[in-house]
Amino acid sequence: MADQFLGFDLSTQQLKGIVVGSDLKLIHEAKVDFDADLSKYGIEKGVLTNPAEFEVFASPSMWLEAADLVLQRLQDQGADFSKVQGISGAGMQHGTVFWNRNAEHLLANLDAGKTLVEQLGSGSEGEQKGAFSHPYSPNWQDASTQKQCDAFDRALHDPASLAEATGSKAHHRFSGPQILRFHEKYPDAYRATARISLVSSFLASVFLGKFAPMDIGDVCGANLWEIRKGRWHEKLLALAAGKDGVQDLTSKLGPVYEDGGGSFGNISPYFVKRYGFPASSQIIPFTGDNPSTILALPLRSSDAIVSLGTSTTFLMSTPQYKPDPAYHFMNHPTTAGLYMFMLCYKNGGLARENIRDAINNLSPSSTPKSWDLFNKTALTTPVLGQENDSDPMRLGLFFPRPEIVPNVKAGTSRLLYTNGHLSPASDKTWPTPTADARAILESQFLSLRLRSQSLVEPQGSLPPQPRRIYMVGGGAVNPAIAEVAGDVLGGSDGVYKLDIGGNACALGGAYKAAWGVQRKEGEKFEDFLADRWSEEEFVKKICDGYKEGVWERYGEALAGFDAVEKKAVEEYGMGK
Repeated sequence: MADQFLGFDLSTQQLKGIVVGSDLKLIHEAKVDFDADLSKYGIEKGVLTNPAEFEVFASPSMWLEAADLVLQRLQDQGADFSKVQGISGAGMQHGTVFWNRNAEHLLANLDAGKTLVEQLGSGSEGEQKGAFSHPYSPNWQDASTQKQCDAFDRALHDPASLAEATGSKAHHRFSGPQILRFHEKYPDAYRATARISLVSSFLASVFLGKFAPMDIGDVCGANLWEIRKGRWHEKLLALAAGKDGVQDLTSKLGPVYEDGGGSFGNISPYFVKRYGFPASSQIIPFTGDNPSTILALPLRSSDAIVSLGTSTTFLMSTPQYKPDPAYHFMNHPTTAGLYMFMLCYKNGGLARENIRDAINNLSPSSTPKSWDLFNKTALTTPVLGQENDSDPMRLGLFFPRPEIVPNVKAGTSRLLYTNGHLSPASDKTWPTPTADARAILESQFLSLRLRSQSLVEPQGSLPPQPRRIYMVGGGAVNPAIAEVAGDVLGGSDGVYKLDIGGNACALGGAYKAAWGVQRKEGEKFEDFLADRWSEEEFVKKICDGYKEGVWERYGEALAGFDAVEKKAVEEYGMGK
C-alpha cells in the first residue's frame, strides 16, 4: 500500500486540503469556501469587522466546522485516509487563538459521533462554552494595535532594534501586539486562557488531540521571538504579559518546536474512528502560509520567488541574517541555518494596470485590458529611458495606494538621475504614459534589488545575484514583466514561471508531511523534495536572467532609486 500525505492551508477565505502520494504527485484536493459554505457566521470575505476600532477577526468555530467539511469532501472524492501516514499544513500568519482551561481535556476526549464544532465551538462573547476563552481570532488585516505597536518599538528603543531582535519591526497584525491588546481589552478572558495558539498550531492541535507547539518559522511573526538566540525575548514578553507576569505568558505560549520535520505525535483517535485514518499517522509541525509557500518547490539558497498579484511579495531563502524595519526575516521552516527573507508591497498589479489602461487609451484599436501594447512599449523603451549613456536615468515611483515599502501615502514621482543628482522630469524628457510602461516595472524590481542586494551570493563567476527567479501570481504570465525582472534582478540560471495553481501553501504542507515521515537521517528538505519533485510539470523557463552590461547599469541606478524613495518619504511620507 503506497503511503499518502495530507496537507492543509487555512487562509482568510478558505480551508484547502490536498492529498499527495510518496512521489509527491497530487491525488485529491478539496476546499471549503467560508463565504459560500459557512455564511451563517455573518462573515464577508472570510472575516468579521469592527470598523470603529479597526478590528478584523474570525471565529475558530467556523474553522472547526470547515475541517470536518473538507475531510468529508475529500472522502466524497474517493480519498482513502487509511493510507495517510503524515499530516501537516499552513495557517495564515499572525492570527492568535485563545484556548480555555478545559480545552485540552476536550481535545483528548472527542466523541467520533459528533462534529468538532459541536464539541469545541464557543458560544457568544463572554460565555465559557466549548474550548475557547474568547470566541474570535484576530485576522492579519486587523489594524487595531497602533498603541501596542508603539509600545513594542519603544521597548527596544526603536524599530531597527526590534527588527534586529525579532526579524521585523512592530506590525499591527503581529501576535505580540495583538496579545498585549487582548490582555488590556479582555483581562478576564486573558486570565482564563490556558494556551495561545497561532492559526497553524491551532489546526495542528485539533489533529493532534492536545496542544501543539508553535513551529520555528511561524513563531517569528509575533515580535516576541529572539531569532539569533532561539528563545522568547524576556523584555518583550514582560511587555505583553503585564502584571500577570512573564512566567504566566510563557506557559500560555507553550514550547516552540525547532525540528520542522519532527513528529508532534500520533493523530487524535477522533480522526481514526470518524474518518479511518491509521492510528500511526504522524502530525508534523504546521507552519505559516508564507513559510509554507517556499516549501512548494526545492528552493535553494539565493533562489527567489516573486509573487505578482494585487500586491507584490518577494520571498528568498538565505543563510544571512540581516534584518531591517523595511522587511521581514523568519527562521526557515525546515532547514536550520537558513532564514526566510520576505518583502511585502501593497502596490503591485493595480499600479501596472493603471498604466496599461492609460496606454491602451492612446490607441482606439487596442483591446481593453489587453497587455499587448503595454508590453510592446515596455520592451521597446531603452533601459532606464537612456537612448545614450550620457542621457539621464528615468526613475519613478507609482503608488495608487499607500505603501509600506517605503512608508508613504499614495503618490507618483517621476525624476531624472544624473551624476548623483535628481531633477524633475518634463513632458519632453518623460513622455507619459508611454515612458511609464518600462519605468513602473523597473521601479518595482529596483525596490526588490535594493533591499535584497546584501543577501544574495556570487553565482560562480557572476556577481552576487539570485540563482533562479520564480514568478508566480497573475503577473507571472506576462513575458515583458519577466524580461524586465531578469534585466534588473539578474538570475544566473534564468527566470521561471512557477505554476502550482492556488495550492502552494497546501502543497508545501503536504510535502513537509512526506519529508517528516519518510526522510532518511540527516536528509534535508530541499534534497528530499528535489529527488521527487517534477520540474517539468510545474516550472517553465521564460527568459534568461543576467545580461552582462544591463544588470550592471541597473546596479548604477540603485543609488539614484534610493534617493528617489527618500525624497518621496520627505514629500508624502506617512508622517507628513
